[in-house]
This record gives sequence, structure tokens and C-alpha cells, in this order.
Amino acid sequence: MQGMADKKGESFRFMVIGGGIAGVTCVEQLASQIPSGDVALITAGLHIKAVTNYKQVSQTLEEFDVEEQPSSTLEDKFPNLTVIHSAVKSLDTQTHTVETVDGRVFAYEKLCICSGGKPKLLAQDNPYVLGIRDTDSAQEFQKHISKAKRIVVIGNGGIALELVYEVEGCEVVWAVKDKAIGNTFFDAGAAEFLIPSLRVDKPEKLLPCKRTRYTTEEVAPGEPQTFTADRNARGHGSSSTEAGSALGPDWHEGIALRGAEQVSRSVLLEYQCEVEKILTSEEQLRSPRQTVGPEKGSGSWPVYVQLTNGKTYGCDFVASATGVVPNTEPFLAGNKFKLADDGGLQVDDHMLTSEPDVYAAGDVCTACWEHSSFWQQMRLWTQARQMGWYAGRCMAACVLSEPIELDFCFELFSHITKFFNYKVVLLGKFNGQGLGSDHELLVRCTKGLEYVKFQSLRLNILVSLRP
Repeated sequence: MQGMADKKGESFRFMVIGGGIAGVTCVEQLASQIPSGDVALITAGLHIKAVTNYKQVSQTLEEFDVEEQPSSTLEDKFPNLTVIHSAVKSLDTQTHTVETVDGRVFAYEKLCICSGGKPKLLAQDNPYVLGIRDTDSAQEFQKHISKAKRIVVIGNGGIALELVYEVEGCEVVWAVKDKAIGNTFFDAGAAEFLIPSLRVDKPEKLLPCKRTRYTTEEVAPGEPQTFTADRNARGHGSSSTEAGSALGPDWHEGIALRGAEQVSRSVLLEYQCEVEKILTSEEQLRSPRQTVGPEKGSGSWPVYVQLTNGKTYGCDFVASATGVVPNTEPFLAGNKFKLADDGGLQVDDHMLTSEPDVYAAGDVCTACWEHSSFWQQMRLWTQARQMGWYAGRCMAACVLSEPIELDFCFELFSHITKFFNYKVVLLGKFNGQGLGSDHELLVRCTKGLEYVKFQSLRLNILVSLRP
């Protein structure tokens, strides 16, 4: 990689890659802790994700909103920050340089990779398979859903749960590989508690989402890019062709997820199945397998989904919500990063990767230190913020030669979110992970009101009496 060293351009003491929650939180920590140190944020999108309305609910629980903002708001806040709008082409950890896709090369002293994850699409380059990851893909989904009569949703994570609940005016076939919905977040009992919410009309929201959202206007070639504030987030999509950072936890606010039918909501659940094949209408006509549904014959839908349970559904499009994989691709060539089994960059208890002076935080990394008995890594907004904040502190402490210990937030897993209009609070090994059969379970359930579960280890105590 001698070529990168030869054309080395501007140099920065700290460099962060990624404009999502982890990257922005890391930048805020670095820029505020060391005001004299120059900081660079490299982001492919024109917007950044900022934490707003932060509340410390308890020692470990926190609540916050995620707001999309123009990067200029971050630069105005921190004079020592430079935002570079470009995707990363390559990284040379030996020369401490990063090359962007537009040919520029930047040098760094300390680097933090916060490039997030990329969606695991069921099929690449299929116009009838849509993933939801960033603002542009959510707006593309909105365009398709407005004309749809039936969609098939594949997945059982957070995006799938929110999507199935929010879509109206369209028949939804929801295929999950598990015995119950949402098993990543709760048990089968909680799933049964939530299922009735899919069979009734959604309650009307008392207050609309008032938080300002920023979108980009399409501009003529050669004209400068401008930002506009839109209360309903219904502006034009970003002109950037690169994928932006992940959506906020309330991404569906202000986006009309209504189909072409007059029905309020219709959800059909298919349990313990996955996608076997995705076929065009012509391919389905040649297939011996019949479709499920009221339509006569085959070929009346633009796309067909064959499930492993033997059923085939025709639909207008497929929503792929099967999770994400760490976005490490631009950083591996020519370097010696150690990767975890899930493909993430291995980081130690100071968020350091296996390469010198390179840190990582958020969805792109995998925590490889010895975990607390009550903490596990989940690629969620809460942990992206915590990791970004802690990585920034570790980078600053290293430069200042100050000792730092693993932050308390990694002692107890905690997360607050909302599913099916219910507030969900998760603490510790909330699904009994690793407890086996030797634990007590206390449940309080009031239909339509609350589902509270508490698990604890059963302690076997030997008492020895001696004279």
C-alpha cells in the first residue's frame, strides 16, 4: 500500500468512520474531552444520527431519541471537528491512512471504526425484495407499500416486529423461523400476550411526532446541496448513492405505511419456516406447487415466495428483515484484523481491535472480553451509544496516558424499547440465557395491560454445623 502513503493528505489526531449513533457519540466524546485535538468524521451519508432527549432512568437504564440531522450541526457544536462526506475505499493500518472512494487519503493517529452493519437480504439485485436499513430504503418501502395488496415479511427481529404492527391497508404474510414471534427479545408467553394486538385496530396516537427531521432536496448537477427541515419526514431521498446509517427506533413515525386495500390490518402468521425460493410469476406458472390464497391459479402476482413448510404465497413484494451483518468489507484487505465467529471485528475491554491504534464500536465489532454474568452483546441502539461513548473515552485516555476501567454499563444488560405500542424493558439475561433448568421464574400477566417476568438462579446452600 505504498501508493496510499505517497499521496497522504490531511492528517488528524482522531478519526472516526461512520455517521451512526456509535460514530457520532464517539466523536462527541473525543471533541469535548480533548478540545485541542483535531477530529475527523468520515461518513457516506449527508446526515448523521444524533442522540436527543437523553434520560438516565436508573443506574443502568437509559432512554433517548435518535434524530437525523445535517452534519453541519455537529461541526457548529465542535470547532475542532471536520466532517468528510465520502465512503471509505480502503484502510492501511501500517501507514495509518484511510482512502475514500473519491480518491482522497487521510492520515490518523487514532482511528475508531463505527461502520455499523449491512442488511442480510434474502436475494441480491431482486427488485421485488426490499430491505429496510436507512432513510432512503424506508422511503423506497413507502412507495411500494402504497400500491401493495399483499406483502410477505421475512424475519423475527425488531424491524420485522415494528413493520408488521405498523402496516395497514394491506394483507401481511409474516414468516418466522421460530415457534413464537420476537424470540430475540421475549419468551413465548410474552409473544402470546402481544399477539392480540395484531387482531385489533391500532390505538390513535394522542400526539404526533413533533421532532424535526432533515431530508435532502434533489439538486441540479453542479448546484450546492442544501438541507431542509421536514416535520413529517416526507421530503426527497438523499442524493447519495451510498447506504446511510441505520434507522432510528421510531423510524416509522411520519412515514405512511398504508397499502392499497381498505382493510385496517390483516396479518397471517407462518411459524417455523424460512424462504425456500423466490420466484417470478413466469417461474411460478411452471412450478408444480400451488399458491395459498383466494386468487385463482398462478401468475397473478409479480413475485412468489415458497416457504419450507410447503406453502407458496404470491405478493407484490417481499420485505427482508432478517437482521444485519457487520460491515467490515472496506477494512480487511491488506490488514490483519481478527474477526469473531459472527464476522465482527474483535475488540478487547478498551474497544481496541487487533490492529494498533484502531478501535471499533457499534454493530461492526464483537465484544471479546470476558463478559459479566448479566451482560450480553446485542446489536441495538442502546449498545451502539454505550460502545461509541466508551470507545471515545478509551481513545482520549490513551492519548492523555490516563488509566481507564471497563464502564459499568457492561456489567448489566439493559434496554428500553416499544413493541406493539407496549413499553418493553429488558434487564440482564432477560430470556433466561444460560440459566438452564435450575432457576426460578415469577410471572405477572394482566391481559391487555402488562406482562412482567422475573428470573433468578436457585442457590443451593450447604450449611455445616460444628461443635
